[in-house]
Amino acid sequence: MEDVRPATYEDLFHLPETVVGEIIGGELHAHPRPRPRHADTSSAINVFIRGPFHHGRGGPGGWRIIVEPELHLEADILVPDLAGWRRETLPALPETAWFETVPDWVCEVLSPATVRHDRLRKLPRYAAHGVAWCWLVDPDSQTIEVFRLSGGEWVLAANAVGTEGEAALPPFDAVPLPLADLWGA
Repeated sequence: MEDVRPATYEDLFHLPETVVGEIIGGELHAHPRPRPRHADTSSAINVFIRGPFHHGRGGPGGWRIIVEPELHLEADILVPDLAGWRRETLPALPETAWFETVPDWVCEVLSPATVRHDRLRKLPRYAAHGVAWCWLVDPDSQTIEVFRLSGGEWVLAANAVGTEGEAALPPFDAVPLPLADLWGA
């Protein structure tokens, strides 16, 4: 039986530029870059959250919102679609190409190619590292699931469905999201 060595950061450099690579539990995982619908939804969420929460324009501020940050959390290397840190958690940006500070919030925009990976591999790792909030956003079904970490387990704290109205979703419930604008209509 052949010994399988744990994946290393250097293994990520050998992947094609057309994929996103992550290391979860010592295993290398690669998946295709997001579809346009996925990227559009991720961009829309960033627009609606970053202004009021990162910059304090029309909202409370107090956060750092980053698109596709590379997270180095112990042996795991994860790349969420979006992540946020309260300013007291991350007072300054790191000088490295990655973040070692656990985010307070992550957002994964699901696609057919990544839904199992995001739900079954990444969600448990985010909980193990102590991420307080996780959004799973599905552009195909036009749903947002908001999970809060409680006692090391994810608890569904809120959800939003469809295109009608606005949704005040924690931890960003101070400024509701216009649902119709999220789904690439």
